Amino acid sequence: MFEQLTQLVQQYGGDAVVNNNAVPNEHNEAVISETSNSIFEGLKKIVSEGGTDQIAGLFNGNSPIDSSNPVVQQIQQQLSGNLGEKFGLNNTDSNGVASNLIPQILGSLVNKAKDPNDNSFQISDIINSISGNSTQASGIMDTISKYGVQFGLDQNNDGKLDVADVLVVTKSKGGITGFIGKLFGSK
Repeated sequence: MFEQLTQLVQQYGGDAVVNNNAVPNEHNEAVISETSNSIFEGLKKIVSEGGTDQIAGLFNGNSPIDSSNPVVQQIQQQLSGNLGEKFGLNNTDSNGVASNLIPQILGSLVNKAKDPNDNSFQISDIINSISGNSTQASGIMDTISKYGVQFGLDQNNDGKLDVADVLVVTKSKGGITGFIGKLFGSK
């Protein structure tokens, strides 16, 4: 997952990093790398601190992916601090880089994970990568499942989202791709 995340950062890093006079050219690649690392480590930290609801909310579309989102705020603060500490950027410049990059990258990450036609990011791979253990991954998926029940994805009305619901959908409503698309809000 880290390699794909770095590719996303490179994709969005043009204006915020490469074309930014506040970031010396000799640091462009390192700032891109630091951004990828900050996002990955930030997501892991949120999960390790019990923020499974926040991560689930990020991926199921319940919260906007902008500066009002607590996940975005936490990762922006972490990246901004790291850029100041490691590359000597002042607060204004490091905050500018972080606030330009983090919402765009997380938004793209979430959209790619939700897109059944884009297999560059799989929600299960992302969750497994950031959770570090199966108990936390299970907790995040349980939270996503809880939201899925609230949004009417419980196909057999048993009060939970599970394989039985997937089987109902695979037989009638576009297969597993349709079910996953419904779970994560894509059409």
